[in-house]
Amino acid sequence: MLDLFPEAEKPLEIIPARKLAARAAALYLAPSDHFETRPVDELRLGFDGISGDFHAGSTRRSGGREPWYPRGTEMRNERQLSVVAADELAIVAERMGLAEIKPEWIGANLVIEGVPHLSMLPAGTLLFFKGGATIKVDAQNGPCRISGRSIAENAGMADVEAGALLFPKAAKRLRGVVAWVEKPGTIRAGEEISVRVPEQWIYPA
Repeated sequence: MLDLFPEAEKPLEIIPARKLAARAAALYLAPSDHFETRPVDELRLGFDGISGDFHAGSTRRSGGREPWYPRGTEMRNERQLSVVAADELAIVAERMGLAEIKPEWIGANLVIEGVPHLSMLPAGTLLFFKGGATIKVDAQNGPCRISGRSIAENAGMADVEAGALLFPKAAKRLRGVVAWVEKPGTIRAGEEISVRVPEQWIYPA
């Protein structure tokens, strides 16, 4: 067999896959005309995402996160769900000098408890909900000024624009992750989740 990692090269560290136990602490749905969400008891997931949600759809239009496409290019929607953790939002709130940041202010659909460093979950992580639904993590969710402005307005910050600009800095690597539906089903508040983190490595350039 071809030796892909000869002894002369630096060994490639591979971190084994692992499983975590978590819980769906809170669920939120965005009206079809606005990204801010509202609390709900359950979310119905289909292959297009959350039924009736602002970010539902099998495709979406590219934006500032995809500078390699002309803005507005139709592409696959890998951002069907926004997943956050309360402990990370508390850190961001403290950095911004706020008492709290509510998940609905930044369009979160799911607050998860039991996963340390939620925002650092790697792409490909699977979340198996006890009720049967499965979602797959696509990537870390980069904080933007639109969410920052929503926070500043809802929190009553004196300088809304300053708050909008502060959020991307304060929330770097703490904004949660985006995910898409791999297996449809209904998620309910309080539901148990089996989190399967895939094998990881750093690609050797």
